[in-house]
Amino acid sequence: MSKVVLITGGSSGIGKSIGEFLKTNGFVVYGTSRSPQKYKESKFPILALDVKDNETIAKTVSAIIAKEGKIDVVINNAGAGITGPIEEIPEAEIKNNFDTNFFGPINVIKAVLPQMRKQNSGLIINVTSIAGYMGLPYRGVYSASKGALELLTEAFRMELKDFNIKMSNVAPGDFATNIAAGRYHAPLLENSPYKKPYGDTLRLMDEHVDGGSDPDIMAKAVLNIINDKNPKIHYKVGVFMQKFSIVLKRILPDKMYEKMLMNHYKL
Repeated sequence: MSKVVLITGGSSGIGKSIGEFLKTNGFVVYGTSRSPQKYKESKFPILALDVKDNETIAKTVSAIIAKEGKIDVVINNAGAGITGPIEEIPEAEIKNNFDTNFFGPINVIKAVLPQMRKQNSGLIINVTSIAGYMGLPYRGVYSASKGALELLTEAFRMELKDFNIKMSNVAPGDFATNIAAGRYHAPLLENSPYKKPYGDTLRLMDEHVDGGSDPDIMAKAVLNIINDKNPKIHYKVGVFMQKFSIVLKRILPDKMYEKMLMNHYKL
């Protein structure tokens, strides 16, 4: 029987690419969106789900189980970007970002675990970010939310081992998606002491996304994880220097690594 896959945030960007690729490879795919009516032309069903709303999560998970009798793979892809000087980002926006990027995946995981335990099988893939391995200037909240999800996965894997449920992270670098358009930007304030460095960094970040890799690379990486009988804890997907930056963080003295980042962002 074909494996049943649930992808949160499957209506666009990386999630859409993963869904279309898996469907082409014989999987039964369900994506989610807060506004599924906008995606009637999708190549796989898009169901209503908000990762911040447990009622919508439970309803969608139950609907898939009722129709398919199982859920084999869950891909926690729904996420939100956020930029700005930490001092100037409203507390409500910081909490909102963690609600989407950290608590949201937890909500989805909790909803699918009873079914996966019943099956004595399952795979959960959390889409994090290479930014989650380091505190990046003017992306500190995003780095923190994705880094928290990386650590959560490490703990979850050990807790789920007895139930034959596997969990992995896959951390993408910069990909050519619409994430920049949808993320929260703290406004560039005229009287802000961060106006110039934040403005310059914001332009650089947008250039990185616009010149990012093809999301299909992520889709192929996810298929490889699904097909691996013993998936790793952490996967990184991106251009060489983005992945190598994680290696450098492990081997360089902290201040040297910090200076390298500041040179990269011209700070």
